[in-house]
Amino acid sequence: MRIEEEIKQGRNFENPYERLVVNIMFTNSWVVDEQTKVFRPFGLTNPQYNVLRILRGQYPDVCTVNTIIERMIDRMSNASRIVDRLELKNLVERTVCKTDRRAKDVRITEKGLLLLEQVDQALTDWLKRLTHLSEDQVNQLNENLDALRSK
Repeated sequence: MRIEEEIKQGRNFENPYERLVVNIMFTNSWVVDEQTKVFRPFGLTNPQYNVLRILRGQYPDVCTVNTIIERMIDRMSNASRIVDRLELKNLVERTVCKTDRRAKDVRITEKGLLLLEQVDQALTDWLKRLTHLSEDQVNQLNENLDALRSK
């Protein structure tokens, strides 16, 4: 469905660039909502899932909260608070950093790794809904989004 129909736009956009920005914002919101539905049964939020994926990428090594912040998709999220919540769920563990006693190292736990395996399957099932796009369309869209951010 065209963006104009989705948002019930009563007038034409001023130019294609305005349409592009509104379309990206609307699509971002749609993706976040859809992923929220995938993560909710596992007791996770989108930022918590993002942190767990970052930690899994480092596993078995540790990661500092600052490194997590640098790698997060939504850098406005409070990474320390997210780690606190994940620690309460025993999905991550924190230890004192060996090189800087003021800092904490964070590592995903075995329970966190097992949960991610389950979430990955649910996310794979959700991603199948996108297969109405050809691989060429997906690659072109990725290239265009990368180009958009390049300046």
